[in-house]
Amino acid sequence: MAPTPGSDQGQPATATRRPTAAELVYLVLAVAGALLPWLANLDYIREAGGAFDIAQFVAQANANPAAASLSRDLGIGATAVVIWIVREARRLQMRGLPWVLLSCVTLAFACAAPLFLYLRERRLAELQRAGIPEPGVASSNVSATG
Repeated sequence: MAPTPGSDQGQPATATRRPTAAELVYLVLAVAGALLPWLANLDYIREAGGAFDIAQFVAQANANPAAASLSRDLGIGATAVVIWIVREARRLQMRGLPWVLLSCVTLAFACAAPLFLYLRERRLAELQRAGIPEPGVASSNVSATG
């Protein structure tokens, strides 16, 4: 049977594959996560007289209980996820970790997290295509009872 257009059968190992729906969603979220926070940052810079005053920014991010709740929630959650991102990237021997961490501190965590998830999906697909079991995952033919 002849391979269907777009299938991996009969394609050289270097053939490009189509991104999955999850990868596309992660890419859209990464772009939105870079743009939307920075649009708000630019508004802040305009209101602050053309400069980014980090002390004033942090003070305003904690100016009332609702803002403080969101700031603390993001800070704690993002810290935990960044630790996982570093550990997971090392476990999977992923490329691109420096870009993820750089985007986290220069753009927004809202960009870095979906960017990492996109890169992770690509790496998992790469391992699967190569027939390499995912590091740290037990083989599926091992019984649950040992």
